[in-house]
Amino acid sequence: MTLLKKIASLVFHRTALVGLLLVVQVVLLVVMMVGFADYFVQFYILCVAVSVLVVLWIVNARSDPGYKIAWIIPILVFPVFGGLVYLLCGGNQLSARTRRKMEGMDRKLVEVLSDDYKAEDLAPYGKDAVNQSRYLEQYAHCPLYTNTATRYYPLGDDAFPDMLEALRRARSYIFLEYFIIDHGVFWDSIVDIMEEKAKAGVDVRVIYDDIGSLYTLPKNYPAELEDKGVKCRVFNRFVPVLSVRLNNRDHRKFCIVDGHTGFTGGINLADEYINQRGKYGHWKDSAIRLQGEAVWSMTVMFLTMWDYICGVDEPYDKYRPAHLPEASGAGAGYYVQPYTDSPLDGEPVGETVYLNLINKARDYVYITTPYLIVSDSVNTALCNAAKEGVDVRIMTPHIPDKKIIFEVTRAHYEPLLEAGVKIYEYTPGFVHGKNFAVDDKYATVGSINMDYRSMFLHFEDGVWLCGDPTVLDVKADFLNTQNKCQEITLERCREHSVGRRLLRAVLRVFAPLM
Repeated sequence: MTLLKKIASLVFHRTALVGLLLVVQVVLLVVMMVGFADYFVQFYILCVAVSVLVVLWIVNARSDPGYKIAWIIPILVFPVFGGLVYLLCGGNQLSARTRRKMEGMDRKLVEVLSDDYKAEDLAPYGKDAVNQSRYLEQYAHCPLYTNTATRYYPLGDDAFPDMLEALRRARSYIFLEYFIIDHGVFWDSIVDIMEEKAKAGVDVRVIYDDIGSLYTLPKNYPAELEDKGVKCRVFNRFVPVLSVRLNNRDHRKFCIVDGHTGFTGGINLADEYINQRGKYGHWKDSAIRLQGEAVWSMTVMFLTMWDYICGVDEPYDKYRPAHLPEASGAGAGYYVQPYTDSPLDGEPVGETVYLNLINKARDYVYITTPYLIVSDSVNTALCNAAKEGVDVRIMTPHIPDKKIIFEVTRAHYEPLLEAGVKIYEYTPGFVHGKNFAVDDKYATVGSINMDYRSMFLHFEDGVWLCGDPTVLDVKADFLNTQNKCQEITLERCREHSVGRRLLRAVLRVFAPLM
């Protein structure tokens, strides 16, 4: 009976139904093409013309060169389907309605946060620091803050009790925004607190990504939370339409309480992130807690996403805390800058922050990432830094969560190792943290993977630190974890068979589409 239930759940799961409808669309397209069999030559010429125009469009588009190549090759090899598929699924073409909504998010960020801009205060740290902060203010519309205490968590296990404690202390509102939510110790503990707080009059809201939680939550889950008094919205519902919109996911991670305490990082709200469920060995993740002024910026980020989904424009002033509790550990000399990245504005904020950290490093760059599927510009920056004598180290998982993606990650090792970059794989399990530590001076902790999806297709967030003691905590975590890793050598990379190396070469070409 249990087996029958599992089979039924798979067959009637909405992914199966949606997949079936997508197949129907492809079949209809093929039938239409067959219907033009008598005019095949004319039809073929038309398709080739469309594909040529699409290639010209791609070449002149403002996108990563690797992404362009990954599309141009299949379009030229399959001219009949290639151009049509790109028109349906490629790039980030926006409808007029989506563009207006996106502009509304940016406009609201500027309207609410621009008075807080103060990048020039970083002058004592040098021009590089000022320029990085100014970039985030001008292009991500996210201000720099002081008077904010930070705490770095090397594991989701460590962050879990503090998150619950912060939620229990909520008096005005609780805002949660996550890519993945799944039932278990972690999420069920949070639901109990949210239900209790909602009954007490606290404004409790949840946003989750539909594809991220596709196999973990039922379609009607928002109604279940609403019955508990929790407002819930789903980002970008998975619908049976061949569209580029399916690529744009909400990968951000926010847990915000009363505008004065906020958590973000790599952890989602599921048990593997706190090692209550062993999926891929030991799960090595990270998080950061902010307490103080900078949390207001995170609050505004959440509210703009809420308004984007709901199509409303609510006043934000009522959510700004009038009096912030004393933040232990905060100091005037520490600077914190939460930032967000949208795939719809044409500005690769996440990649630019990473490139700036790499390019401006003088002594070391320590990077933790679950995926190493980098653009040519990031690859070149890492190689150049290592060649100039900067100690560049990258930590990736040893046990993969997705085997093909892991092959793509390893496909990027060889040129980096040749340039002098050191690569370590975490042997106890899977690394999911997304951190940089640079020169004992800068760090960033957030949701942004070193892959094309995070840098170009997803909504993401991070926290940039300058002069904050937490930078040293991020560094110490890297060095401590390195002791549990195996170093990957160039000789080892070259030991693989010709067939496997050829496969990796092909995967590198098409990595931007994965």
